[in-house]
Amino acid sequence: MHSKQLTMDKLLSNIKIEVPEGIYLKNPESSELGKKIVQNSIILIDEIGFESFNFKKLGLLIGSNESSVYRYFESKHKLLIYLSSWYWRWLEYQLVIETFSIKDSKEKLEKAVEIVTRTTKEDQNFSHINEILLNKIIINENSKSYLTKSVDSENKQGYFLPYKRVVRRLADIISEYNNKYEFPLSLASSVTEGALHQQFMTQHFTSITNCNESVTPTQFYSHLVIKTLTNDN
Repeated sequence: MHSKQLTMDKLLSNIKIEVPEGIYLKNPESSELGKKIVQNSIILIDEIGFESFNFKKLGLLIGSNESSVYRYFESKHKLLIYLSSWYWRWLEYQLVIETFSIKDSKEKLEKAVEIVTRTTKEDQNFSHINEILLNKIIINENSKSYLTKSVDSENKQGYFLPYKRVVRRLADIISEYNNKYEFPLSLASSVTEGALHQQFMTQHFTSITNCNESVTPTQFYSHLVIKTLTNDN
């Protein structure tokens, strides 16, 4: 098991996370300042929330002019889409790497559901990205990246492809387990989005969820998915 984890870590260490180009003006991965902008935007959004976040506050935090941030992102909305896209691409790599060698379709499905719904652990392969804080931002702020009037035009430009790729990969694994099930995409998107919602409710609306310190969203969705597909079969 330890050897398998080392292999996965080695594979992940060679991966470069690629975000759709139109989201940024200048690729933040291309410079130390860009990486600093991304690193500290995660820290600041987690601390004060997206509504209170702005480039002036970010500039003060990193000791740079507000204008320097605008050279990378034209708005804080685009920065949020960038962070969201990075997160979903990172999650997709985990989904691919951790399931590719699993032959049993049920075991593969259970692993895929676990990956999409589990609590994030920090990945040392990307030193400027705190994945734990980024996961918290995705739980609290992800819907704000697409619940906008510009969602259709941004979707056409491919801004949400990383998110959609995760859903489609999970849907493919669902179909692999039960190819007669009629709603694999709907189930996959419900699990992907619902896991974030359940994690949010566990933190804020504890009276209307069964998820808590001892019952995880992974347990709930694993039960839901397997029962749904088994009964349908």
